[in-house]
Amino acid sequence: MSLRINDLVPDFEADTSQGAIRFHEWLDGKWAILFSHPKDFTPVCTTEFSAVAKLSDEWKKRDTKVIGISVDDVEDHKGWIKDIESLASSDVGFPIIADEDLKVAKLFDMLPAEAYLPDGRTPADSATVRSVFIIGPDKQLKLSMTYPMNVGRNFAEVLRALDALQTANGKGVATPADWTVGEDVIIPPTVSDEDAKAKFGEFETVFPYLRRTKLPQQ
Repeated sequence: MSLRINDLVPDFEADTSQGAIRFHEWLDGKWAILFSHPKDFTPVCTTEFSAVAKLSDEWKKRDTKVIGISVDDVEDHKGWIKDIESLASSDVGFPIIADEDLKVAKLFDMLPAEAYLPDGRTPADSATVRSVFIIGPDKQLKLSMTYPMNVGRNFAEVLRALDALQTANGKGVATPADWTVGEDVIIPPTVSDEDAKAKFGEFETVFPYLRRTKLPQQ
């Protein structure tokens, strides 16, 4: 069964570059991002881990925990981190899960149940393990994206999506295409005009089902 939006994400125990964790306990009621990779010491993944490391302050601003996963062991992770930190000119402050047995990759439906790693494997053997999962404080999956091996992920978009999710879930609104913080939001169709007026003040009716408004300033 595929992991779907609003499903409770699987719990698991795993070794990481920062020690052993139980995932639900590690989440600690916060927003979290799990991003996965098919192998250590690969070029695109190294640039991605570097990008995530450099965004450390942005994750903190959003009270969001970040954790990586790669289907190699902890010692490989620790060696790879040196390259990542050199490229990023920044510390890797987040843990990287060691998923040698593919347990986590299979729990999150990144690999089929019968998948295994052959001797002398290449990244192609675990190519589908290139996903991003944004998890809410309720431990439910809020968003997922999967990329091919030859296309690096856009972490500016991951940040934008995280902002949109935190705003939509926290304010009871929806966000339009290409939305960024500070722009107008959408009033859900389930909210009457009267209730919208009481909650948001003025709003623009583009169509009866599309109403835009500004969020009150904090």
